[in-house]
Amino acid sequence: MRDLANYKVAAPTPVTLAGRFLTLEPYDREKHLADLWDALGGAEGINELIRYFPNDQYSTAEEFGAWLDNVNANLGFVTLVARENASGAVVGMASYMRPDPKNGVIEVGSVAHGLAMKRSPMSTELHYLMARHVFETLDYRRYEWKCHNENEPSKVTALRYGFTFEGVFRQHIISRGANRDTAWFSMIDSEWPVIKAGFEAWLSPDNFNEDGRQKKRLEDLRAEFAGGKTT
Repeated sequence: MRDLANYKVAAPTPVTLAGRFLTLEPYDREKHLADLWDALGGAEGINELIRYFPNDQYSTAEEFGAWLDNVNANLGFVTLVARENASGAVVGMASYMRPDPKNGVIEVGSVAHGLAMKRSPMSTELHYLMARHVFETLDYRRYEWKCHNENEPSKVTALRYGFTFEGVFRQHIISRGANRDTAWFSMIDSEWPVIKAGFEAWLSPDNFNEDGRQKKRLEDLRAEFAGGKTT
């Protein structure tokens, strides 16, 4: 058991995280908002993409930007914008949320992958980079993923990335004028070495065929590193 008598960490700050497929940059309204709005579908598509966010509907980039400005300035969010390395295009975003430095706990949320990211290695690499920063740079102990309990794709994704399902908080919040039950997931520092090894093996060029298809699933690779036990 880790000795926590002198445990002390800081709140997250804006950071740039570079990977093979994409680079995460601290959100800057002037630099990113217009491109991010377009990447997430603009007025025609963004509200469907973020339908499980507890946010209002957005009809303009300015409204969306006002929400991002507020959560980053007043709620402790650190929003990172994903830029594809090959094209230089903005392709999505995710945020560190609800930091609790006293206990070494932080959540990843407000995850929105544009069409260019979906079902691509960029999506997986984004979450590898963010988790690695949490455990190896910030030295946090617990990394959380929460989603609307009706959001089945998000729950499947959390498990694929190595988060453990912990249960459902019933009547957790009111979201868009309706009840929301929230599914909770986490990974902790002692699990990170195996989760990291799985991420890195999956993201390796050796794991992809010439047509870009994976050779082994992330879950299977992680199980191999765990000695046959799923994590």
